Amino acid sequence: MDNDDASPATPVRAPFDPVGAARALIRGSRRASLATLDREAGRPYVSLVGMAADRDGAPLMLISDLARHTANLKADPRASVLCADVGAGDPLAHPRVTVFGRCVAADKEALKARWLARQPDSAAYIDFGDFNMVRLEPEGAHLVAGFGRIVDLGWDEIRADTERAAGLFEAEGGIVEHMNEDHRDATRLYATVLLGAPDGDWTFEGCDPHGCEIGLEGRALYLPFSTPALNAGDVRKALVALVGEARSKAAA
Repeated sequence: MDNDDASPATPVRAPFDPVGAARALIRGSRRASLATLDREAGRPYVSLVGMAADRDGAPLMLISDLARHTANLKADPRASVLCADVGAGDPLAHPRVTVFGRCVAADKEALKARWLARQPDSAAYIDFGDFNMVRLEPEGAHLVAGFGRIVDLGWDEIRADTERAAGLFEAEGGIVEHMNEDHRDATRLYATVLLGAPDGDWTFEGCDPHGCEIGLEGRALYLPFSTPALNAGDVRKALVALVGEARSKAAA
């Protein structure tokens, strides 16, 4: 066969990982749409909220007592949170996941450091008495990761194993501090080379057994680990491997 007759190579498509896609959307969301049931009419009511993920990945929200969604939740705790990767072009081509369950009160003081690492601007009002933390106790999720990629997931499939990774979470604050003080160049490489994000002063915001969160000016990205990390040593190995991968790609 002549070269002119050869058909172009078919691009190899990466395997679809719905669990990984859902985790990335939830962990990387700093803003989300919260759907509650209106306490008076019973109709759906949707509002914009700040969001961070708890250790196991469940959505956390800091909400005001004056907000309509807060009154709705007091009457009926059932709720859904939509986390979406919004970009240019057709909105239906971008991935999104809806997590549904019931909202419960969470310990704001215990979660304060975790929240502020991901939502630093809320430091101006987090200590106000009329702002309280709630956690969506997930029952499941519905993922739309693009055309033809629609999956229902149980929360047990998505959630991180917090018991086996207790050592990781105990060290998380120190890992964040160390990465931001000594390895900002590595975090920048993760964002720009491995995740294809714009250049900037990206910061390390947190980690869990399945990956790490990095942020820039209110935007966050989630970088998965190749194998689960259960302690600080595992995280270090994962981050060293990722920065090596990034440097190799940047030099190619």
